[in-house]
Amino acid sequence: MTDSTIVVTGANGFVGARLCEELARRGATVRAVVRREGAAPQADGIEEWVGDFGDADLAARVTDGADAVVTTVHPMGSDRATQHRVAVEGTPVLARAASVAGVARFVHLSTAAVYDRSPSAGDVDESSALVGDDANDYGATKRDTDLALAEVDGLTTVLVRPPAILGSGPTSVWNTLRPQGIRDDEKARHAIPDQTFAWVHVDDLVTLLADLATARIAPADDVTAGPVTGACTPLNVAAPPATVRDYYETVTKALGVDPVWDDRPAWTGRMVADRALGWGWAPTVTFEQALAELDRDARDA
Repeated sequence: MTDSTIVVTGANGFVGARLCEELARRGATVRAVVRREGAAPQADGIEEWVGDFGDADLAARVTDGADAVVTTVHPMGSDRATQHRVAVEGTPVLARAASVAGVARFVHLSTAAVYDRSPSAGDVDESSALVGDDANDYGATKRDTDLALAEVDGLTTVLVRPPAILGSGPTSVWNTLRPQGIRDDEKARHAIPDQTFAWVHVDDLVTLLADLATARIAPADDVTAGPVTGACTPLNVAAPPATVRDYYETVTKALGVDPVWDDRPAWTGRMVADRALGWGWAPTVTFEQALAELDRDARDA
């Protein structure tokens, strides 16, 4: 258990809501930042803070006296200008406020989409090349947010980079939204079967975020042991490897449609999560369990 005060942005989101509940279960006081009143999870220990975390005044107030901040917001699907404004410009406002407030830990939910995963890329670890400016809006603006956070002094920052996040929920991209697209649009059924499907289950991701926020994974002087004190440390989080065939066959079978297999080069490397494993994190949800949950969700799509 912990008596920490922890700020969570995107507290009504797919990951953020679960994280708030997990932190409250551990005994933390959670300052749940949302844009709409009444949107935060309702539970003992969760305080709703309504506003824009990119507003300097709110950022200063919500970080005052906090032990940790976890950011989970990115307006995926918005135009590039909006993604840049909210994520690339807004997130560092919160980070700078956290630095001034003396917050001990700043955890940012990034994405594996910041990495170059072109067909020739091979295995991807935290030292791998990032995407270029010609990447899609999501990958490029997430990359730029990571780079901006690395420029904020005085924080122990962790950039958590998950690939596809499996798990049930109405806003789950991979369990709900993408199956709906596959059901409704034949074009969405096209896939490259041998392409790597790097994934993690939302429950295991939330456990890692909570362990970092509560210092169950403590800062260290060596990156092999934990987040480097006073530095910005990227961290891949991924379960054992799978293929796109595994995902698409599960979804299309549940929906009663046929996948369309394309034959062209694709990334077949591995998302290397040795650093997270070395810090004591380990996935608990098997791929078979995740696919069984996906099958149920796709049938309800």
